[in-house]
Amino acid sequence: MIAAKSPCHNSNAASQNAYTGESLTQTLASTSKGIATAASILAKGELVAFPTETVYGLGGDARSDIAVARIFEAKARPHFNPLIVHVPDLNAAHEIAVLDEVAERVASAFWPGPLTLVLPLRQDAGLSALVTADLPSVAIRIPEHPVAQALLRAFGGPVAAPSANPSGKVSPTRPEHVLAGLSGRIAAIVDGGPCAVGVESTILGLTGEPVLLRPGGIPAEALEACLGCVLGNGGNAQKPSAPGQLASHYAPGATVRLNVLVPEEGEFWLGFGPEAEAADLNLSPAGDLVEAAANLFHYLRRADSRSGTTIAVSPIPERGLGRAINDRLRRAAAPRPE
Repeated sequence: MIAAKSPCHNSNAASQNAYTGESLTQTLASTSKGIATAASILAKGELVAFPTETVYGLGGDARSDIAVARIFEAKARPHFNPLIVHVPDLNAAHEIAVLDEVAERVASAFWPGPLTLVLPLRQDAGLSALVTADLPSVAIRIPEHPVAQALLRAFGGPVAAPSANPSGKVSPTRPEHVLAGLSGRIAAIVDGGPCAVGVESTILGLTGEPVLLRPGGIPAEALEACLGCVLGNGGNAQKPSAPGQLASHYAPGATVRLNVLVPEEGEFWLGFGPEAEAADLNLSPAGDLVEAAANLFHYLRRADSRSGTTIAVSPIPERGLGRAINDRLRRAAAPRPE
């Protein structure tokens, strides 16, 4: 049995509200029974949000066009933006992607964990073309979270799972974040409590020379040490090869202003480090980048609910997990699409 990390409730309600006709979203405990129920929902082509060590993912059967189309519909996500496929182990990854010697070395060092590899897609992978946006590559991850692992093994197939939030908005690191954005639009959520890492997985492209497509939960420095090379930055906001590459992303409702040492009157100050002890919220009073990453999305949501029009954010060091934090903040501060 997998112990739930936070209080939750089970819902035995019908799939629709008898009074409004709206769909209901069940909250399932992260117990053996809850995992089995979630797996059966996935097998029906419906959607289940579940915890990973990074953020909550919105899962659907990666082999089903209908299930994957429902992911795009629930999130209002652009169809040209590919999805990450979650599998429980390396054997399952080999069934849908081609791993060369470099990929095997990186996988053995960092999987399971907060790393996604973009690899050549096997022709007989059996995935919906919507997952890969018709690209000849596929983004794969083996999550470490015990609830994610249990669900993947109970389901017995690859699960496409972007972050469980409306497209472009702040990613969810707690079950209540998921329900705030997607309640009534998905079948169920497995409550596994807060996510430990707090920012999405690092994405490493391995379809040619290694390239960093998105900084995330594995620092780029660790990957470079494993690979023995300095990683260049890749990605195309107009034609993404992996998630998280759109110019405007992870955005709260308020405007975000970066590298602020002294906020202007009326701004909500999201601080970092001991120099920002007067901040309205501080990502890490001690200046700990791991703590700041874990708090980032939850604090952005809190700041958004309490701010007027602008969230002012302290400078974050551009090293280790700071690269991932700054990547998310730059995209949150980018001009919003019309």
